[in-house]
Amino acid sequence: MELRHLRYFVTVAEELHFGRAAERLHIAQPPLSQQIRQLENEIGFELFHRTKRKVELTEAGKAFLTEVEQIFRQLEQAIFLGRQVSRGEIGQLVVGFVSSAAYNILPDFLLQFRNSNPNINLELHESTTEEQSRWLQSGKIDVGFVRPPVNKDIYNSKIVFQESLIVAVPENHHLANIEKISLKSLVNESFILFPRFLAPGLYDLIISFCQQFDFSPKPAQEAIQMQTIVSLVAAEIGVAIVPESLQNLQRTGVVYKYFVEKTPQVSIAMIWRKNDLSVVLKKFLEVA
Repeated sequence: MELRHLRYFVTVAEELHFGRAAERLHIAQPPLSQQIRQLENEIGFELFHRTKRKVELTEAGKAFLTEVEQIFRQLEQAIFLGRQVSRGEIGQLVVGFVSSAAYNILPDFLLQFRNSNPNINLELHESTTEEQSRWLQSGKIDVGFVRPPVNKDIYNSKIVFQESLIVAVPENHHLANIEKISLKSLVNESFILFPRFLAPGLYDLIISFCQQFDFSPKPAQEAIQMQTIVSLVAAEIGVAIVPESLQNLQRTGVVYKYFVEKTPQVSIAMIWRKNDLSVVLKKFLEVA
């Protein structure tokens, strides 16, 4: 059975006249009658009562028509959805992001993307730079927001955000009431740090910034997430040098201070697989 046989049947059922149906289909009447006979032979029952004066649907034909019309409605919907997907109007994208991105570029970016692409579903996963790199390679995510550096032999990348460094100190700290803090004043402080392997680019920038003033941060505790680092500062375990946008994370017991000195710029990069640019991902990159 071919789709055209069903189209022929529906047209004859609508016209209840083989001549008019043939005109609509732009074919001769005898081949149309032959095609309907072939369809009836294949399905095993008559679709029409035929006389010289009129053509009527059989009861089986009426039931068959109802289901065939449903098939064509589903087919039209399938074509419509397929065209939407091909244009990138609907679909899904899996996005990874480092926790600090939630306090700078990510919220506004996601809002803008959703407003312009309301039918694309975004699945979000908070994870470290190192973990996103693995997930992207394995196909678990489609695009990631990470802290550089990026392996440019494996991924395409684009810097999408840059900011300065600030320091988070306990609200009872002796430096908490100073408008701007000199990095030199932190020489004897204990620091809350994150393991270097999680974000070596950011880690190395912080260490090199301190080393410009002839000291290395004295670690009191390591933590993986920025939220945990800030919580440990609130617990007066130590101070932490963090990206500027982290001050959007308000935590009782913590104050954020700018440095007197000019700090290095820390970045967030967007990464995606080379030679793997879907229509949906292309739209995502265009917004970014």
